[in-house]
Amino acid sequence: MEQEKRSTFKLLFYLKKNEPKKNGNVPVMGRITIDGTPKSFRTKLDINPNNWDLRHGRVLGKSAQALNTNLKLDNIRVRINKIYDDMLKDEGFATSQKIKLSFLGVGVMDDAILKVFKDQNEDFKRMVSKGKRSQNTYNKYKTVYNHLSEFIRERYHREDMAFRELTSDFIREFDFFLRIDKECTHNTVWVYTMPVIALAELAIKKGLIRQNPFEDYEISMEETDRSYLLKEDVEKLMLLKPSKSKYELVKDLFIFSCFIGFSYIDIQKLKWSNIQSFFDGHQWIISRRKKSDVASNVRLLEIPKRIIEKYRGVTRNEYVFPVPSNATCNSHVKKLIEEAEIVTEQKVTFHTAFNVSHNTSILND
Repeated sequence: MEQEKRSTFKLLFYLKKNEPKKNGNVPVMGRITIDGTPKSFRTKLDINPNNWDLRHGRVLGKSAQALNTNLKLDNIRVRINKIYDDMLKDEGFATSQKIKLSFLGVGVMDDAILKVFKDQNEDFKRMVSKGKRSQNTYNKYKTVYNHLSEFIRERYHREDMAFRELTSDFIREFDFFLRIDKECTHNTVWVYTMPVIALAELAIKKGLIRQNPFEDYEISMEETDRSYLLKEDVEKLMLLKPSKSKYELVKDLFIFSCFIGFSYIDIQKLKWSNIQSFFDGHQWIISRRKKSDVASNVRLLEIPKRIIEKYRGVTRNEYVFPVPSNATCNSHVKKLIEEAEIVTEQKVTFHTAFNVSHNTSILND
């Protein structure tokens, strides 16, 4: 038989005055009572005890700090009320201890969003070690996990949350958190919210929830003015003799990308076995694009062919080029652009070479 909420359930906020901090503030505690059994928990909030309204369990005044603290207390109350209601609905009973543990995320169930996310990242990490997925993508997922974990701790005062607890407000508040707290650009927010939405879709497939709580949330990538180079700019770069020998390799890789249309990761993964001679008498690069996993057959024209031959025997493994890190490539590209006296409105990175090949047909032997 379900319990009557008003007669058995109570949530009270109070101060723990025997644990003052150096600034004089004291912790705000919460106490859940069901059937006369109380369980206390820390709200992770603290205030000046002189500003506490003992009767109503709130902060006095209308200062920004008072309003912010009261809003957080209201959010805690809403969250605990929902946990209580869900327990009655799903299990037929609730205890103060069970509600406390659920609110704090202690011993959280297998359907918790951060636990599922962490498990997914571990699986992805194993695929990276096998060369089947990108390390950069894995790094992105780790960053999203860290941001999401911080958001849940700060906004919900939890260590984790069950998928069934998620609402449409969750993803919108996470969006706001990324834009304001983390100062992310719109497109970065788009990149970081996509894995979270994907987790909800995975939860539906696993039968953890019936409906996607984020189905009303909409965001898309905004078009930006990408950097580009003209034909004359590429020719300047080809004729440039770099001031330092260490720039020579990156210059060659950049020119190679301009002609072939390969991204940084595609060039990094290019092996000698990918270069094959066909019946037409020409050499071709036969590969699969790392990011899209799409088959790619590119005929080797004279300039990229000369670049490849220049580095034959340089590497001691199966890869064609001794490719530096992406950060090093971008740093050297910046120097090369300066030395070639190329002026552009946008910052030029190694990826600009990829844009050159895909947005113009000017590069023909």
